[in-house]
Formats: sequence, structure tokens, C-alpha cells
Amino acid sequence: MNKKASMLCVAAGLAIIPYAHSQSDSTLKTLGNFQTTGKAEFTVIDQNSDRADAIRKTLETIRLPEGFEISLYARVPDARHMAVGPQGVVTFVGTRKTEVWAVIDRDKDRVADEVKNFAPSLAKAVPNGPCFSSDGVLYIAEQNRVLAYPAAESFYKGGDVMAYEVIPRGTLIPKQFVSYNHTARVCDIGPDDKLYISLGQPYNVTPPEYIDTFGKLGIGGIIRLNRDGTGREVYTRGIRNSVGQDFHPTTGDLWFTDNQVDGMGDDIPPGEINRQTAMGQHFGYPWYGGGDVRTNEYKGEKVPVEAVFPVSETVAHAADLGMMFYTGDMFPKPYQGGIFSAQHGSWNRTTPIGARVMFTPVDADGNIAGETVPFAEGWLADNGEYLGRPVDVAQLKDGSLLVSDDLAGAVYRIAYTGP
Repeated sequence: MNKKASMLCVAAGLAIIPYAHSQSDSTLKTLGNFQTTGKAEFTVIDQNSDRADAIRKTLETIRLPEGFEISLYARVPDARHMAVGPQGVVTFVGTRKTEVWAVIDRDKDRVADEVKNFAPSLAKAVPNGPCFSSDGVLYIAEQNRVLAYPAAESFYKGGDVMAYEVIPRGTLIPKQFVSYNHTARVCDIGPDDKLYISLGQPYNVTPPEYIDTFGKLGIGGIIRLNRDGTGREVYTRGIRNSVGQDFHPTTGDLWFTDNQVDGMGDDIPPGEINRQTAMGQHFGYPWYGGGDVRTNEYKGEKVPVEAVFPVSETVAHAADLGMMFYTGDMFPKPYQGGIFSAQHGSWNRTTPIGARVMFTPVDADGNIAGETVPFAEGWLADNGEYLGRPVDVAQLKDGSLLVSDDLAGAVYRIAYTGP
């Protein structure tokens, strides 16, 4: 473990102050000797409220293939990306605000028994991206910091949790490039037991003067590093804002979604699902805005890279976010091994589109076997109103699918019950 990853005991009595960077950093240093400073107050979310009933009413309008059903798994405010614990007891749900939520299902009835904030004594800033290692370490990629929580699924009950800094605050990216735009991180542990973290860049189209700097830092890419924070390198280049990634369970290839350039019209450029087969591959941005569509800012230039184009193009501006390979056996054979992904929905398209869960078939050799098509939809009403906005997908131990929704503040469960 390097010096930056010194062990910390996060005590229970510290105030939660949004974006309290100086306080949070001071807390980490103060608690380095495993001292405690009191008891933290948990925020517990009522699962039996009128709001929960309203969400269930919306779910009655969701369209699914025959044999599938959707239900409310938990009310989770601002629910974004999810990490299901290896024990299958707790699902950790990130947000673009200041909380990470622990969603607990002790009795295994596939409905959450309790939802409360995780590590409430530690101030967090955009803790969007949780991910687990196989040995039970929870990593949370914040806006400009990455922390690791050993045995989080065992210690979620109390205010005292163990944590260490993988990437200290202010060093994930330089402070001058910190923006609320495209700074919701996601992370994964790869087949090589290394940590992969996406770094969306803060512009619609990167200005020329920042291309080299961003390339060196991995902004507009995906970085790879050892789990103790050492050995950082740029693994993926030429992406705009990827907020969803997974490794193919057989080939080990990294796949990821990417959001295309705005302001080029309602129907271009397309969204992307990409497949990376080697370190350092470049996926075309900013010379390409999505697929093989050239950006206005760079269309007169010769493309100086060998661009890898998406393996599946999706409808423009639907905001493809979280994705995962389905490895369970609850769903019928045509879905096994394929990709489930979440479309958050358009924000500036003349006619809104998205707000649904998509499916992409993938064959046994890890190749796309068909188009990306809707799987669960109905959160976008006929009048253009959003009733929900899916963000991420995750798989429970029984093979059912979790879907997070940051508008409704919910996590849903989709199960196959058969004809």
C-alpha cells in the first residue's frame, strides 16, 4: 500500500456538508489513528410512503416482453450507479449529490427491507460510481477522489467504517478541469484485478488547446490503475463521456457506452456501445462526434488517429448510461450473455426520446448478434413528460435485473416469471 492509501477509520460524528472538501480531507487525516468522534445520524428512507405507492402506479404502465414483470425494489433518492455486494445482502447506490445509499434485503424477498445512507460521517462530492472487487472491497469513484471501503457489506450497519484513499481528493483530475458537466464517474474491477475509472471531459467538444493535456491525463478516456492507487495509466482514449462499462465474461474485453456531441441536430450523431480489444485504442472523439459523424469543429481536419468505431450505434441523444452483460440464468436463453443498458433520455431534443432499458444480443464469441432494441419502456409519456429516467442496471444473485432511476428516486427489479 502506498502512502496515499494509508488506512483510515471514518468515525461517526462528523457533519455532512455538501462539497465540504476541506472538512472531508481534514477528517481523513484526523482519523488516521482510528480515533472515533461520536455517533453519526443515519438518514433512513421510508419504504411505505405515498411516494412509493405513486412509483408503483407508474410501473403499471411499463411495457416489457411477455413473461417479465417489474416491481419497486426500493425508494432510493437520486439513485444512480449501483454495486451489488458479493454476499448479495447490500446494494450500494451512488448519487450525483453527496450520499451513497445502502439498500438492504435481509430476508431475500427481493424487496428492500431498509435504505439508509452509507458512511454518513464522511463528506462526499458526486459519489456516482460504486464498484466491488471479488474480495469484497467497495470502491467509490467521486467527482475528484476515489476511496476504498474494505468489507463494506459487513460494516454498513454502523457509523464507523474503514476506508483508504486510492486517489486523494483533487488528484483524479486537475482542479481547473473540475466541472459539474460530465463528471459522474463509473468504475469496474477488470479481469486483471485492476481498477478502471471513466473520466468524462468537461466540454461538448474539446477545444484544440486541451487535446494533448487531456490525452496525457486520461480525461475523455478510461484510466487503469492498481487497486492501491499506483501504476496509473490511460487505457482508453477518444471518448466524450462514458458513464457505463463492463467486461465481457469470456473474452475479458472492455465494453462501454458513450454519449455523443450535442447541438448537431435531433438525429445525429448516434449514441455508442463500444468494444475495446487492446490497451490504448482510440475511439475517435473529438474528430468524430458519435459513430462516423464528424464534428463541426474538426470536420476540416485530417483525423490524426486510427479510430475504432462503435459495435452498436443507438438512437441519437437518448443518453446511453449504465450497461452490463447478463450472466444469470433466470432470463430466457436469447437474453443470456447479452447487454442490458439504460437510456437516461434526451434533454435538448425537439421530440424527447429514451428513458428506457435496452437490450443488445451478443453471441458466445463476444460479438454483437443484432441491433440494440427496447426491453423496458414507458417512463416517457406520450406528451413528452418524463415519469422516470433510468440510469444503471445491475444483476442480483437470483438473476433478476435492478434498474436505478434518479428522477423517480427508485430502484426497480425486473424478473422473469414465464408464460
